[in-house]
Amino acid sequence: MARIRDSDACPGALQVHEAADGALVRVRVPGGMLSAGQLATLARISSEFGSATLELTGRGNVQLRAVADVVRVAEAIAGAGLLPSATHERVRNIVASPLSGRVGGNVDLRPWIGELDAAICAEPRLAQLGGRFWFSLDDGRGDVSGLHADVGVHVFPDGPVLLLAGRDSGVRVTDVCQSLVDAALRFLDVRGNAWRVTELNNPGDLAPGAVPGAEFPPSGRAPVGWIPQDDGRVTLGAAVPLGILPARVAEFLAAIEAPLVITPWRSVLVCDLSEEVADTVLRVLAPLGLIFDENSPWLSVSACTGSPGCAHSAADVRADAAQALDADHPVHRHFVGCERACGSPVSGEVLVATGTGYRLLRS
Repeated sequence: MARIRDSDACPGALQVHEAADGALVRVRVPGGMLSAGQLATLARISSEFGSATLELTGRGNVQLRAVADVVRVAEAIAGAGLLPSATHERVRNIVASPLSGRVGGNVDLRPWIGELDAAICAEPRLAQLGGRFWFSLDDGRGDVSGLHADVGVHVFPDGPVLLLAGRDSGVRVTDVCQSLVDAALRFLDVRGNAWRVTELNNPGDLAPGAVPGAEFPPSGRAPVGWIPQDDGRVTLGAAVPLGILPARVAEFLAAIEAPLVITPWRSVLVCDLSEEVADTVLRVLAPLGLIFDENSPWLSVSACTGSPGCAHSAADVRADAAQALDADHPVHRHFVGCERACGSPVSGEVLVATGTGYRLLRS
């Protein structure tokens, strides 16, 4: 499907979207990796200038809604180290296996995340990518390859392979970051009126020698609960109902002063904790509404913004999703307010509001 507009309207920290409830700011967080100080800054500016909530997106980014002073918010974001490039800030879309380097996997991806981010920002032409074009790094466990990013790398036991729209291209890579940058540059050369790799007639054009192979299956749920790390420490995985993290709860997370990872399943990992600290943190955070039970029905529903935040929506889809919790429902359900179906996951049911109820848009 070809793009329907000539300009890219995807919001960022500088180019914001004027939603029904005010300015929407989207902060790119490559690999979902945040320091405690960065999360504290986002919580503070959301409380001072916005809705006092942080929205976690399906690509591990963070949104601020109802922002009253876009300039001061952008300055604070930059001051926290979350805006390294004004020209490339909307194209720093990198999703990586959230537990990489801590639990399992064939390689520790964390150094690659920073290297890829720097390589994207260093290539002037990549500023032309659309804000929805994204990169993935999978350490071999298959969690993010199944999300079908535009270009990515999957690390098999015998080395990394280039992925195009979630498919194994058969192209072995030695320089991971350069290979991904090269594929993105070729996309710009051949895209015509396409915004995404899936819109190309022949995605294999992005890599010499590419042969379309198997598509990686859709990924599972967020890692939640008590997760033992390979080094003996603990990661706590906290699902965030509907991806809405109150700024006050974010302040508690930041106060732990531990490395944080925002996952593509709208959850937060609190990493590198001792068992004693993890036990205390769990007792404090669970009563605040974060979900540590892998069987919780909250892990089976998601929703777009809906009314009243989005003028296109026919319903308050978040409220309806919360009312529809069902631990026995066999698949994930995503509730949306209009046909655009924003934030829809790769798999599961997408239910669109009709004004009098919901109809199945996709299953």
